[in-house]
Amino acid sequence: MNRRTLGKRIREERLRIGLTQEQLAECVDVSTTYIGFIERGERSVTLEKLVLLAQCFRVSVDSLLCDPGSDETAEEPDQRLLALWQSASPEEKRLICSICDTVINKRYR
Repeated sequence: MNRRTLGKRIREERLRIGLTQEQLAECVDVSTTYIGFIERGERSVTLEKLVLLAQCFRVSVDSLLCDPGSDETAEEPDQRLLALWQSASPEEKRLICSICDTVINKRYR
């Protein structure tokens, strides 16, 4: 994955959770200007900052690195579910379990 594609994914995730560049910069302890450079693909992201970005977005690092349009990087449902589970908060995990219980129990009615 190139810097431009990664920057686009980071911008998409930032917008998905409704953060401004300023808020994201504060979350990962960098300048707003640096976030702009990253999103435009003009600067590289260190592994440390990539991990912080993933934590801020509540996604896995590999989900940021994977190109969703590429068949090569498409996750199997089990892998996607595991990545979501690992990035979920305890409250979100309880909600996921509740949803799964509802889906499974409805299937057997």
